[in-house]
Amino acid sequence: MRFLARAHQMPVRLIVGAFVLNSGLSKLKGDEGTAEYIHGTATAAYPFLEAQDKNDFTRKLGTAEVALGAALITPLVPTMLAGAGLTAFAGGLLGLYLRLPGMREGLRPTQQGIPLAKDSWLAGIGATLVLEELSRAREERRGRR
Repeated sequence: MRFLARAHQMPVRLIVGAFVLNSGLSKLKGDEGTAEYIHGTATAAYPFLEAQDKNDFTRKLGTAEVALGAALITPLVPTMLAGAGLTAFAGGLLGLYLRLPGMREGLRPTQQGIPLAKDSWLAGIGATLVLEELSRAREERRGRR
């Protein structure tokens, strides 16, 4: 696993990382209403989260987003790790889109679902980063034979 991101990966890592970092910081600065909205949305899609305290849940989610955003913008974090984290995070967001009522008609987003459907881009970016690293590692192994 490489310990430095390649230059061509950094634009997408910086842009997505800054977006995710900002989202996490906003959650950490949020008030009671913010925590209630975020927790309510999450529990509507993932009922097992109901048992968690809304403020604690929002703080943990914000902290995870800050960590992921920082990992993406830091070139010393291996791309495989940053991409896997982004893919997993985006998977959770896409779960909201797929599970919340009124977000889609079939797979096509409703007007209300467009903000959640756009998270598919994050999944695609994360998967691309992971697949590029897997392909690169495979090529390097073949070259050593």
